[in-house]
Amino acid sequence: MTDKSPEPQTEGRLPRVERGGLWGLFLGMAGLLFQPYGVVLSVFGVVQGFRARRAARANSTQAPGALLSVAVGTLGIVMSLAVTSVFVVYDEEVRAYRDCSARAHTVSTQEQCDQTWESETGMPPSPLFAS
Repeated sequence: MTDKSPEPQTEGRLPRVERGGLWGLFLGMAGLLFQPYGVVLSVFGVVQGFRARRAARANSTQAPGALLSVAVGTLGIVMSLAVTSVFVVYDEEVRAYRDCSARAHTVSTQEQCDQTWESETGMPPSPLFAS
């Protein structure tokens, strides 16, 4: 068998790939999971994605996941800001919902807490507000 690969053979070296984009993607996804405090991780994900793109362009290599890390990090920033704004605007309602959920020991009492939250805010209840 002969090796007829389309890319030129390098002399024992693997082609260099910038891995910063994958780290940025990991940070961006972690920022999505840890709301609303994940805004810091999301910002790091965006910065890491841009740095990986810049390094890949400078070295004429690829940066897999760099653009995706910027997109996921931006989504994490937007979601964190939205959750934070709910905490600020509905501060009293969030406190009342937390207290009610802490006292709810049955499903029916938790459903009453959820209904009160929905009637006061117009939003569906979320585990973020109960913790």
